[in-house]
Amino acid sequence: MKAPPFASKPRIAVSACLAGTSVRYNGGHKASRLCNETLAEHFELVQVCPEVAIGLGVPREPIRLVGDPHDPHAVTRRDPTLDLSGPLKAYGEQMADELDDICGYIFMHKSPSCGLQRVKVYQANGYPAHEGARGLYAAAFCARRPDLPVEEDGRLCDPVLRENFITRVYAYDDWQRLRAEGLSRGVLIAFHARYKYQLMANHPQQYKVLGKLLGSMTRDDDPEVLGPRYFSQLMQALSRCASRGNHSNVLQHLSGYLRNALSQDDRQEIRQLINQYHAGIIPLVVPLTLLKHHLRSHPDPYVLQQVYLQPPPQDLSLHNGI
Repeated sequence: MKAPPFASKPRIAVSACLAGTSVRYNGGHKASRLCNETLAEHFELVQVCPEVAIGLGVPREPIRLVGDPHDPHAVTRRDPTLDLSGPLKAYGEQMADELDDICGYIFMHKSPSCGLQRVKVYQANGYPAHEGARGLYAAAFCARRPDLPVEEDGRLCDPVLRENFITRVYAYDDWQRLRAEGLSRGVLIAFHARYKYQLMANHPQQYKVLGKLLGSMTRDDDPEVLGPRYFSQLMQALSRCASRGNHSNVLQHLSGYLRNALSQDDRQEIRQLINQYHAGIIPLVVPLTLLKHHLRSHPDPYVLQQVYLQPPPQDLSLHNGI
């Protein structure tokens, strides 16, 4: 079967207010420079506003979450009898099915419809509960698409969280292309091999677990069945942010491939930069750039295929702040 064509840019859904569209309850927006100026250069942004989509106007009476933080309801402030929970949840499930080609989703923080965490849930006394909740649309969407990389706009200001989210988005896009071409045992093993050092940076224990999962495949196992199970565990592992210690360990492993090709001074320089990175003196981009320079002069086919050494575009500056 011929694989479907892919867009030149991976598609990311984004809360419409973050894209600068005036859909908020007060008629305004919350335009995000990161989304509109940086990410838009590399991703196709798909705008979604669930509140407008379910029929609420602009401007409109604001809604809020009330009741049990584990099962809140969305109501308007002036008319708490108008329960919008059902429509918001239903639209979340609908869009989870319709947006089947997106590789990530950026939600508006604190929103009773779109917030991913710590959304206020008001009680009968007029005060919010100590425990927050997830916006109802976002909760329904994510429950249906648990492997999809998701993040809130505010958290993306943190360079570590931003790097982690973008890494997962590209991994998701990579997997979608692979699935379109068809899965086999060889394809799965080759995919896992390419993600070795990325997994070692994020979750080294899970690299071994996933390797055993693929290694236990028999001729009777259907790769189209095992593949999604593998990928789900992969995405869970990648959702764990890489630490300086894990990054340093990966850099040391990669430098080992150059042991016999470099002079003692060159090896010492690499070790010094890795130690400085581990100590927090310099960013990851410095030792990584030097390693890639030497690997271009002394290429190793296995190392050069590593996703870890093929990070997102440089102007995203993902390794400059971590």
